[in-house]
Amino acid sequence: MAPEIHPETRLGPVHLTVRSLDRQIDFYQRALGLQVHWRSEGKAGLGAGGEDLLVLYESPGARRAPRTTGLYHFALLLPERRELARAIVRIAQLKVPQAPTDHLMTETTYLSDPEGNGIELYVDTPEDGWFGQENGHFVARDKNGVLRSGRDPLDLDELFAHLQPGDRFDGPIHPATRVGHIHLHVADVGEAMRFYRDVLGFGVQIEDDTMGFVSAGGYHHHIGFNTWVGPGAPPPPPGSLGLRHYTVVLPHRDELARVAAQVRAAGVPAEERADGLMVADPSRNHLLLTAQR
Repeated sequence: MAPEIHPETRLGPVHLTVRSLDRQIDFYQRALGLQVHWRSEGKAGLGAGGEDLLVLYESPGARRAPRTTGLYHFALLLPERRELARAIVRIAQLKVPQAPTDHLMTETTYLSDPEGNGIELYVDTPEDGWFGQENGHFVARDKNGVLRSGRDPLDLDELFAHLQPGDRFDGPIHPATRVGHIHLHVADVGEAMRFYRDVLGFGVQIEDDTMGFVSAGGYHHHIGFNTWVGPGAPPPPPGSLGLRHYTVVLPHRDELARVAAQVRAAGVPAEERADGLMVADPSRNHLLLTAQR
């Protein structure tokens, strides 16, 4: 088993292939309040004014391959409940379907973009409870230790109490927003766990027959994966809509070099790039290992 990955490891930009760049940019601006950081030759970087959170690549002929590995959802972490409340109202005003959910450790809403890419917007709320694993099973407990489903509907009345007079719902997303985690479809949970835990060194938070959560520094999860489209699901054909790759940001170049050495020692194919090391998990979900600039 690999040494544990540096606790300050985090996620960076998520890269997606899309059919219509104009339509996707319009959606992410109107529904989420993302800004266009740059646009050039069929590509665009979007975010909250700092590092890109999302990079889109236009491929008009691309199609979505059903029941394959790839993106389940990417998750943007908001800094406080007030921002989640603003986001939920904004999405509702646009009549975009969403699912506000209480996970105890997090409060969240789920939605999809016009091309079917799953999105989660969430805020960390560890003061309200916990979810994790007990005796090999997923368990959620509230702050009083009472067992809960961990998937209850969100109390919107309580959440909206965090809004303040004059709050606007059509402004830009909060500049402290960042990529909090990513959740993937995989062919086999055990194979994925051996890659993320034993090769890269992520710590295990949850593991059962159909899903796993791993993270750096004890976070509830930076990477989730599941077999909910079916065990043994194939990867999508090259050029399909959806996930191209996501980014794992290590805190410095020495840590990148150490993890890269673990990848090579494990015999995992890797592509050296100017910005890091591109690898793929056993289900062909690609990730770029890079260092904090």
